[in-house]
Amino acid sequence: MGILRMFLVFLKALFASQAALAAENIALRQQLLVLQRSVKRTRLRIRDRVFWCWLSRLWSGWRPALLIVRPETVVGWHRLGFRLYWRWKCRKKPGRPKVDCEIRDLIRRMCRENPTGGPPRIQSELALLGHEVAESTVDKYMVRQPRPPSQNWRTFLKNHIGQIAAVDFFAVPTITFRVLYVFVVLLYDRRRVVHFNITTNPTAR
Repeated sequence: MGILRMFLVFLKALFASQAALAAENIALRQQLLVLQRSVKRTRLRIRDRVFWCWLSRLWSGWRPALLIVRPETVVGWHRLGFRLYWRWKCRKKPGRPKVDCEIRDLIRRMCRENPTGGPPRIQSELALLGHEVAESTVDKYMVRQPRPPSQNWRTFLKNHIGQIAAVDFFAVPTITFRVLYVFVVLLYDRRRVVHFNITTNPTAR
């Protein structure tokens, strides 16, 4: 009924004179001011908010005519409706669709039967069977074979320190502005120098 009444008022305004419209506008604004002083908080329904959002997009002079709420409130309604619309439009879950359990079980089975086969090989086998699966998906569902624990760097040095040698090659300027090139080889276990050489003209030999 409210929308029909507004439509009838709109049709009446089309055929009314300019003076009659101005007088009616003044009367309506005076009544709105009285209601605004007497009512603490105005409650608007959803259709009222939709009406003002619609009117704000079609009529550039809607701000001075708005008295019951602030224009910023109508702009907020419009933004909220825009967010709700896109939330409804994007209600589907993002990302790739899930892989079927049959394909996942097949990937794990191929991993167990071919421990040395990597993701590219399993992907090729799946393609021959008619399953188009990305290599990253194959790698995600592969069975990880347990690996023996490897020794850390400290253990490696402790076990092989007698066979490790350090090599260094550096330059030393002298007081007479000459440059000496020094080559040093020493063992780690005792910090013992096993070879060194000094020259002014270094060569590969």
